[in-house]
Amino acid sequence: QVQLVESGGGLVQPGGSLRLSCAASGSIFSINGMGWYRQAPGKQRELVAAFTSGGSINYADSVKGRFTISRDNAKNTVYLQMNSLKPEDTAVYYCKLTRVVVTTTYHYWGQGTQVTVSS
Repeated sequence: QVQLVESGGGLVQPGGSLRLSCAASGSIFSINGMGWYRQAPGKQRELVAAFTSGGSINYADSVKGRFTISRDNAKNTVYLQMNSLKPEDTAVYYCKLTRVVVTTTYHYWGQGTQVTVSS
């Protein structure tokens, strides 16, 4: 099993910054990808930023140039630096880890952390 613990959410004014962290523990091998998703009220969960199995990074168009994903392999932690935050960034942010073991794909989600951008 894999456990993901997120932290760093909160209330911030438009234009402000937040840094989210996601620490992974447990059976963290055969990782195929890891990243951040978000879900706003009444909307579907969407990709924000993620590392692919090949090491490249995918960003949602809406966050390019404002958000940066990074990782510390020694700490098994992925970060999301969010700058120039906008009210439309308000959502619950989830960390996701994907493992591929032989031919089976496993998806793990964190509990989510609330990000609210408001004046």
